[in-house]
Amino acid sequence: MIENSPAYLGNISKEPDILRREGAFRQEHLDSHRNSNGIPEYSAALYIRLSREDGDKEESDSVVNQKKILTGYLKDQPDISFYDLYVDDGYTGTNFERPGFKRMLEDIQTGLVNCVVVKDLSRFGRDYIDSGYYLERVFPKQGVRFVSVSDGIDSLRQSYDMLLPIKNIFNEQYARDISRKIRATMRAKQRAGEFIGAFACYGYRKDPRNRNHLLIDEYAAPIVRKIFALFLNGKSKQEIAELLNKEGILCPSEYKRQCGQNYRNGIKTESSSGWTYATVHCMLKNEVYTGAMVQGKKVQNMRSRQRTINRKDWIIVPDMHEAVISKETWERTQKLLQQNGRTAAGKYEKGIFSGLIFCGKCKNTMVQNRWKRSDGSVVSCYYCGTYKRKGKNFCSPHALPTELLESLVKEDLQKILLSKYDLNSMYQKVQAQRSKEEKNKMLQELVKNNNLLLKVRNLKKQSYEDYREGILTREEFLFYSEDYSRKEQLYLKRAEELKNMENYYKKAGESAGDKEFQDPKRKKYICKQIFMELIDRIEVREDQRLEIHYRFSKPDNIKKFAE
Repeated sequence: MIENSPAYLGNISKEPDILRREGAFRQEHLDSHRNSNGIPEYSAALYIRLSREDGDKEESDSVVNQKKILTGYLKDQPDISFYDLYVDDGYTGTNFERPGFKRMLEDIQTGLVNCVVVKDLSRFGRDYIDSGYYLERVFPKQGVRFVSVSDGIDSLRQSYDMLLPIKNIFNEQYARDISRKIRATMRAKQRAGEFIGAFACYGYRKDPRNRNHLLIDEYAAPIVRKIFALFLNGKSKQEIAELLNKEGILCPSEYKRQCGQNYRNGIKTESSSGWTYATVHCMLKNEVYTGAMVQGKKVQNMRSRQRTINRKDWIIVPDMHEAVISKETWERTQKLLQQNGRTAAGKYEKGIFSGLIFCGKCKNTMVQNRWKRSDGSVVSCYYCGTYKRKGKNFCSPHALPTELLESLVKEDLQKILLSKYDLNSMYQKVQAQRSKEEKNKMLQELVKNNNLLLKVRNLKKQSYEDYREGILTREEFLFYSEDYSRKEQLYLKRAEELKNMENYYKKAGESAGDKEFQDPKRKKYICKQIFMELIDRIEVREDQRLEIHYRFSKPDNIKKFAE
């Protein structure tokens, strides 16, 4: 909408002084555009707009048909000469944010155009306020002649009659009605679990036989599973992004472009073309990977910007396509995301109790403070978050050294386990089991990737044979060949990544988990995961006593986890 545009009611007879001034300006402008015979000459912009979103009829309102009508009109107008054609194909008429229209306005302001010709008023615009503003204010002030061929409107021959604003209102109402019908149709498809997006999310592809259904993407799905596994094994989102970039795995936007899709990421900058924290975070929060169809996250009405709505209003239909991850993996991931605390400032890493420890008095989260001693060693202590933010008038410090907290929690857990299980042994078993599972998954993926690579190479060879036999044209052969070559490179790259992983497991053997556990940093992550599986929350009293709320009611409930 034009900035500071007045509400347009169409009753122009109430402003005779304004009209006289505008008429005098227009006459002065026309006098400067007369040929040697005294006939006014107009440099015309032929404006064409088409939007199926507005309910435009494809045959009668097509770009070709509009151009035919406009050029036919110019042949019978000796005083109008053609300057340029301005086309907005696929742009709604409910606003004027259109590249072709903006280019036409620039040419009007520079004096290159002084006449605008359209097929009918709806091609010019369907917003009656802004349409009236241009026709009644902007164009007369610029001395621009406006012609609507089908409506029989020519601002040079006669002033706009009372039907003009009414026609504009009807045009807008028509667009509103079509918009409501399209939204209703889209919502019905969404409620039925049909995919209506332009691009499938990373890990899926559109079913070629049914564009409203998603299929597993054999290349991207294993990478999605890897991201979830890394996060559940203690890796932070930033570490996952850095690892994927280091391994040379294409980020979702680059992968879509490599697959020949005309995809543009509005968030991506020129300096960032790889995996980022935000990309990993969005994937971990995407319920589509469980097999559910999640749509209707954003809404947009006429004259308004797109906005995100509350999650309770999203349209979620479960079990609409094959799942990339299990529902158990999804639930564990969401639980971990909710309980993850903020990363501490500076170079320090997030504590293993972040998201688990709370003040026993005010029930708010505890925060961790770290500092260096004179000998360079780092010590840390937990304090009540309310006390740190608001002071002692609101709550007391509830200070508890991190080392003491960890010792007390482990001691209490060991008592509950009745000495049947050793915590360190439990950690090692868990990590060893997960290493074994990851190795098996990797081997399965390697076999699957090699089969896909073989299939693509066979298709590439077959396309060449079809070209030699005249079944395919040269253009078709080049298209298929380029597509198959692109996929071949993707599978070769993935095969190399999987081979490197296979070599790692061969060297490490089944002791990979034990070796990894010896690393203090990895041990901390494993402890964090075990604690979050067993502990719901920890409340700290002022005298450093702990109240630990476990996720089980009886010790026997954790035997399965421990074993």
